[in-house]
Amino acid sequence: MSFEAIQKVTQTEQSAKEKKAEAAAEAKRILAEAERDGQQLVKQTRAAAEEKVKLMMSEAEARAAKYLEQTLAESAKACETMKEQARTRLEQAADLIVRRVENR
Repeated sequence: MSFEAIQKVTQTEQSAKEKKAEAAAEAKRILAEAERDGQQLVKQTRAAAEEKVKLMMSEAEARAAKYLEQTLAESAKACETMKEQARTRLEQAADLIVRRVENR
């Protein structure tokens, strides 16, 4: 093999090594960029999810407060109805007691 052929093979090998190193560096850069983009996407998704959870909790608390208010109003109305019924029966009960005491 001539000196020129050996030199050409050496240059080709060197060029291949350089291209391989460049490709490896490019692959590392692409991987690092993809990881960075992925982490950013996870961060954004997590923030959006947390915001959605806050909104859902706020809505649930509002519904619970409204339900509580309605339930308390219904209970107060039912209590008032029972009191009215008890008041009307109170006189009847008193009359009954008086009659029983008188009949003894």
